[in-house]
Amino acid sequence: MFVNEVNDVKIYNLSAGKSVPDWLTDRRKRSQLMKKVDSRRQIELIQDFDMPGVCTSIRMSPDNQYILATGTYKPRVKCFEVANLSIKFERCFDSEVTTFEVISDDYSKMVFLQCDRYVEIHAAHGRHYRLRVPRFGSDMKYHKPSCDMYIVGVGRDIYRLNLERGQFLQPYETDGSCLNACDVNPEHNLLMVGTREGTVEAWDPRSKLRCATLDVAIKLPGTKEFPSVTALKHRNGLHMGVGTASGHVLLYDIRARQPLLIKDHLNKVPIKRIAFNTAQNAVYSMDEAMLKLWDEQTGKQIAYVESTTSFNDFCTIPNTGMFFLAQEDIKMLTYYVPDMGPAPRWCAFLDNLTEEIESEVVENVYDDYQFITEKELNELGLEHLIGTNLLKGYMHGYFMDVRLYNKAKSVVEPFAFDRFRKEKVRQEIESERKSRLQIESKLPKVNKELALKIMDEQAHPSNSAKQRNVPNLLQDERFKAMFENTDFAVNKEAEEYRLLAPVLNRLDKSKAKEIRQRIEVARVAELHAEEAEKREDSDDDEDLFGFDKSDGEHSSDDYASSDEEGRRDYVKEMKQAYKQVKRQREDEEEQEEPSAEQEDVEPDGPDDYAAPITNGNASKQMTNGNKFKMTPLEEGNSALQQHLKQVSLQDRVRVISNLESQVTNVGRSLGNRQMTFEMNKHKKSEHLAKKREAELKKHRDERRSIIRPIKSLRLKKVNFK
Repeated sequence: MFVNEVNDVKIYNLSAGKSVPDWLTDRRKRSQLMKKVDSRRQIELIQDFDMPGVCTSIRMSPDNQYILATGTYKPRVKCFEVANLSIKFERCFDSEVTTFEVISDDYSKMVFLQCDRYVEIHAAHGRHYRLRVPRFGSDMKYHKPSCDMYIVGVGRDIYRLNLERGQFLQPYETDGSCLNACDVNPEHNLLMVGTREGTVEAWDPRSKLRCATLDVAIKLPGTKEFPSVTALKHRNGLHMGVGTASGHVLLYDIRARQPLLIKDHLNKVPIKRIAFNTAQNAVYSMDEAMLKLWDEQTGKQIAYVESTTSFNDFCTIPNTGMFFLAQEDIKMLTYYVPDMGPAPRWCAFLDNLTEEIESEVVENVYDDYQFITEKELNELGLEHLIGTNLLKGYMHGYFMDVRLYNKAKSVVEPFAFDRFRKEKVRQEIESERKSRLQIESKLPKVNKELALKIMDEQAHPSNSAKQRNVPNLLQDERFKAMFENTDFAVNKEAEEYRLLAPVLNRLDKSKAKEIRQRIEVARVAELHAEEAEKREDSDDDEDLFGFDKSDGEHSSDDYASSDEEGRRDYVKEMKQAYKQVKRQREDEEEQEEPSAEQEDVEPDGPDDYAAPITNGNASKQMTNGNKFKMTPLEEGNSALQQHLKQVSLQDRVRVISNLESQVTNVGRSLGNRQMTFEMNKHKKSEHLAKKREAELKKHRDERRSIIRPIKSLRLKKVNFK
């Protein structure tokens, strides 16, 4: 049992409890339940109160002695007797049940509307008769005075099946294109039908005429299109509730066209069923996500039940606080709300138990079994157990006995507990340890500059209303990890940050010095704490929170006070940032270029040398005054001369003549020295041409491999006459 408290209203889930695997036998299930202390306290109100797959609808017999539920798979109906708190019988169908009605006081007469347009009539012994309706049905209700079964669905006709005669009567023709729900008033037997167009039509079975039409969708606020009516329920002879596809519930007095109250579920999903608790003046309204209990006078919410899967149907026990829920799961849920009424007579012991039950969290896991993946199984060295009865395959892993898992874990990691114990001891010591110099700092350990900017903006908000209404990120739980986890630290070396840095640094220059001082104070506090830890503990932890020294290098004199100088500094920073990023990209591209460029530069013979040589003088570059600086060409002259000595005279003359053609005499004003200029444009153009040719060749090869040749088509000659 699990208890939840909403608005000081306790809701007891009698179906909650520790679950056991389905593959176990009944004997092993019972033995495991007896061993668990929590399972001994578990309340199984009705035995085997579940379905093989999904429960689609659930009802209570008029005498409140039998609970009937339909579900899959295989499609079936189950009848539970509350006197014995167990199942009474179970029957199967050929197709799924859309809805059903109990037309007798007990289970002896039932009518089932199935999804394949069939209607089955069941007696106490089993199926009595089966017939088919012209169109697919969505809802049906029984009119007791005339023994007519009204069936609505696709189309505008309301089909009437007279169970006394055993034949169809003339149907009623409505103005709606499709009928979703219907209900018969329990006092004056007026038939209400909800249409897709958002209207409710009232039909009198005595005159067989339409009495009135109520437009429900036009009363809903803020709806762009007319939602259809999906649920109908009468409270008494004058009041009824209407549920729409937009998630609204409207309470009407049938004598007026204006709704008494409009309740919005705020889920934007259709309302599936409505029920009334007349003793407490409460309304139960359910969609697939939630069941809400609210006051019918004020619309104030009393309590709610959230779904873990999806709700399909529910039913209440009159004059009690118990109700049952059918959901897209195996279990059918049983809830008890003491504020809505006492427990039924057949389970009156719940009133005494609810006073002693404490709130507990129920986890949907198997206590005696551990789920492990195949990777974890290989790490434990138990992969040889695959295929044995010690492992039960489930989804992407296996279930194994928790005792075997703990034993294997202790063998593989014998010192895991010791490490865990030492870590806990270290954490306790660090929590009690205090530094001698206590410097209070409100700055976080991660993203200090960002935190300072946020604190400065909060302390000195701008005049705009938008800036004043911005929440504080330091106090927001959603962004808590950004100032605690180092994974969210700002990477100042990233290219994106360097491009945005001039924009992010547009802080008020007059406050920069104050902010830097606050950063230094926080850093001093951290340094004192680190020194204290080093003195008391020999383990040197890695300093995860570094300080950017560049923050303190600039003095306050570097910042201009005027707006014009600030703009110039901003433009200058932007240009420098883009130049640095561009230079880094060029360096990366040069490193990624293949070594073919180097091969082209290396000489293969005497004709390949392009470096100039002078008559006994090395190539020099003139700088300040008459001083000359050695160039890289001078460093290669010795190697070139050694190579020329080894070649033939003809090749040596050809190389020297080529070099002399590139030498220019600049006169005697420089001491009869000669300056040479190396023409590398032709080499660069040749390299680019080769690179371009290689890219085109690669592109042609890719297209040739992708394009499918046309071999199956043949040209046929056509003779024109």
